[in-house]
Amino acid sequence: MLNTPLPQKLFRIDECPDLMVDGYVGDEQGSLTFMSIWARDTAVQEFLARLTLGQAPQGLDQFHLLTDQGGTIPVFVGNPDRLEKKSTRAFRRTLFGSMVNMWLYDSRCVQPDKANASALALLSRDSAHRIDRLWRLTRDTCPLPLLDHWRDPVLALLQSQEMLSRLPMALGPLEGHRLALDVPALSQSLGEMIRSGRLSTSPNESALSAPQLQVA
Repeated sequence: MLNTPLPQKLFRIDECPDLMVDGYVGDEQGSLTFMSIWARDTAVQEFLARLTLGQAPQGLDQFHLLTDQGGTIPVFVGNPDRLEKKSTRAFRRTLFGSMVNMWLYDSRCVQPDKANASALALLSRDSAHRIDRLWRLTRDTCPLPLLDHWRDPVLALLQSQEMLSRLPMALGPLEGHRLALDVPALSQSLGEMIRSGRLSTSPNESALSAPQLQVA
């Protein structure tokens, strides 16, 4: 992680007022996928300890982000063992002591769950390589052999069958994508596309036009 300046737009955690958040990504159930937190080291350690306690007294199995419009966003922790963390001391000498920037994220963001053919991707909102990143993630996760020139039609297929989708909640500079492959259904669809000519064994062979790929 880089020692970047403290971001201007920050969101408070209602249950932990000493913590500020400059980035958050959540899934369809509101479960925490990624969060970037700024605080003093003692406040960060207390927050992590409360996450491990869950529903016990003083524990946190969920919390709320306060938006600048006065609303709240519920965040569900789930199993804290699935979360990875990385931190850096961004400012060592401030009025409030040493400030820490910690990233808390689902382990599938960095390592696909190949046993269940699922993965998560965190991408910059303005990334110019979004499609390439999602294709590389698909090839790394899928147990089926995928040829590079199949990229656009296969990603379009995954989108149409809701095996590749964008996560609905994102605050800050990042967005999230979920890959959840139904391997038997995907195998059948790929076989049909090969037989119909929509997928070819060679990039130089002519193929029928595939659905337009749109990864917003």
